[in-house]
Amino acid sequence: MTMPVMEPDLDAATLKTWARAIDEGPFSSLCWGERIAFDNPDAMTLLGALAAWTDRVRLVTTVVVPQLHDPVALAKSLATGDVLSGGRLTVGLGVGGRHEDYHAVGADTATQTMRAMAERVAVMKRVWAGEKVTESVLPVGPPPVQPGGPELLVGTLGPKTVRSAAGWAAGLAGTTLDLDTDQQNALFDVARQAWDAAGKPKPHLATSFWFAIGEPEAARAQVRHHLLRYMNWIPEEFVDAIAPTTGWSGSQDELLAVLRRFEDIGADEVHLIPTSDDIEQVHRVAEVIADLG
Repeated sequence: MTMPVMEPDLDAATLKTWARAIDEGPFSSLCWGERIAFDNPDAMTLLGALAAWTDRVRLVTTVVVPQLHDPVALAKSLATGDVLSGGRLTVGLGVGGRHEDYHAVGADTATQTMRAMAERVAVMKRVWAGEKVTESVLPVGPPPVQPGGPELLVGTLGPKTVRSAAGWAAGLAGTTLDLDTDQQNALFDVARQAWDAAGKPKPHLATSFWFAIGEPEAARAQVRHHLLRYMNWIPEEFVDAIAPTTGWSGSQDELLAVLRRFEDIGADEVHLIPTSDDIEQVHRVAEVIADLG
């Protein structure tokens, strides 16, 4: 379950309620994403709070963009989060889809590439391995709880990106707009083959999609409302054109059927993305997962 970090007017009480409900529920992971030029919580600050508010669930960034950060400082922040959470951190990384986030922090948009991301991952892994990356007296710490650092996933939609990440990632933190399981399985196959060619264990296969549980018309309207806010860099008429088929909306029984379809193609996880901060959505999904077995 993903935190409602892209919803408006959030406060600490709402975020804490969601975190505790996810931690106490049947969910395998608690996820949250990063944007800069948007009214959402800072991903690294929230990591500290989530580590304190939860005890069980895995914490997964979906995703952080390393090119928006100094890689040494980012490695230190993530290692701290791993310590505070007792080694429960998984880090999804991506190049990001918006130039405005790069401009907001003075990052070079020419680095919005998989190669530039891999270079920063290499620096972060050196930090986590305890190597000195500067002429400091001591290496940059703290050391992460997980040996070698948190598990890394690549956030991507395309096969070329998947192949390029096989050398450093443990799997995928993907997304699907239209819930096409055949297309998703084809991407999973690319990952399986790339990881096998790299001599690595089977990749962790995760995908995600926006969701709304409720009566058909109201639930679809909820998804549209969320997309209009989140996709604020896209003209409204284009968002309206994709809104009827983007993400998922429907009943709890229909969600159960969708999750079974992803289970059938070998998905290890589905990271559900809420389109409302209504905590009842979390409780209703928890009931679906109980039926999933």
